[in-house]
Amino acid sequence: MSSPAVVRRSVLGVAAAAAVAGAGLTAYAMTEARAYTLRRATVPVLPPGSPDLRVLHLSDIHLTPGQRRKRDWLASLADLQPDLVVDTGDNLAHRDAVPAVLDSLGALLDVPGVFVLGSNDYFEPSLRNPFRYLLPDTGKRHTNVPELPWRDLTRELSRSGWLDLTNTRGSLEVRGLRLAFAGVDDPHLGYDRLDEVAGPADPDADLRLGVAHAPYLRVLDAFAARGYDAVLAGHTHGGQVCVPGIGALTTNCDLEPARARGLSRHPADSRPGDPGSSWLHVSAGLGTSPYARIRVACRPEATLLTLVATTR
Repeated sequence: MSSPAVVRRSVLGVAAAAAVAGAGLTAYAMTEARAYTLRRATVPVLPPGSPDLRVLHLSDIHLTPGQRRKRDWLASLADLQPDLVVDTGDNLAHRDAVPAVLDSLGALLDVPGVFVLGSNDYFEPSLRNPFRYLLPDTGKRHTNVPELPWRDLTRELSRSGWLDLTNTRGSLEVRGLRLAFAGVDDPHLGYDRLDEVAGPADPDADLRLGVAHAPYLRVLDAFAARGYDAVLAGHTHGGQVCVPGIGALTTNCDLEPARARGLSRHPADSRPGDPGSSWLHVSAGLGTSPYARIRVACRPEATLLTLVATTR
């Protein structure tokens, strides 16, 4: 039988090993949160004979002025020379971040663009228990904190020429193609007003895109049923802390974790050409809360979508 001293040494050894492993995982998660990655995907969604369109999807930047590495990486995306930028919200993470966001977007503001806002554009981030993110959604939203300067952000993005799609429709001509858009305010806060973008998507447009911050099923269902060819959203952070081989554990909305990031169909079991269906692209986003700058098996990202002609 082991002596009490031996047992005590064994327990201390296990505790020390666990502490070392935990410290190592935390260091890895903090490093991964700064490993900015460009994803690419091809979407067959344009009319036959159309030129390809390069769409840069940005989301969940969660920028603070001091995040120089993120700002430099974001500015470098202008070298991709996209034809269109779609920003699906949560740009801010600090009350002084608007100038930093505009500076980081830089030359991208000269490209045709559209945007909606997310909850973290509206309200200042606060320190919370990060494990609550994994619990079922109670519907409680943290709106009892100071507002961020979202009006300044909206004004400056609109002044640059980007379309504000907050509960409204809009259109742009890009590379000789007419693009029709519908967007909603943040569904996570319940700010979406689907009745204000009701009715079928423009049948005469070459491409119809729905835009939202959070990919709640009510919004995806509505856009797909109304004839939008694709829907772009963010919010999920791709799960943020994922399990290798399993993936996301949560999406922080009612979208299933299997579609927490990347390109899929909506409804999930639909195929291209099915009535009432669309493509869905969910960006895992570029940032995190400034109070929990960690990611596991889910690098921060922007996505360059190449929209190509269908074969139909």
